[in-house]
Amino acid sequence: QVQLVESGGGLVQAGGSLRLSCAASGRTFSNYVMAWFRQAPGKEREFVAGISRTGITTDYSDAVKGRFTISRDNAKNTVYLQMNHLKPEDTAAYYCAQYGGSVVIRDRNAFGSWGQGTQVTVSS
Repeated sequence: QVQLVESGGGLVQAGGSLRLSCAASGRTFSNYVMAWFRQAPGKEREFVAGISRTGITTDYSDAVKGRFTISRDNAKNTVYLQMNHLKPEDTAAYYCAQYGGSVVIRDRNAFGSWGQGTQVTVSS
């Protein structure tokens, strides 16, 4: 049974940085595409960034492109999200998710495993 545990969220001022981590267990981590999603109050959960099994291919939403960087360490079974130049509109609960396909995708319905989420709050 897979388990995904996020950490690294918190309160930060606009323009600041945070690094989220998601530790995975229960499956061969390198066999899975990983992604980060976020959900603000009253809004749908949205794709933020995705990374291929090897880490070579990445994808970002337009809202975060150029500010956020997704990476993974398959030896540590961990995926990261480095968030720079944070804005108040980045405030949300951030979730990591795991997908068993072979390409990076954005459809949240295709992701079968999710973490419990970590809150990121950006003050203006």
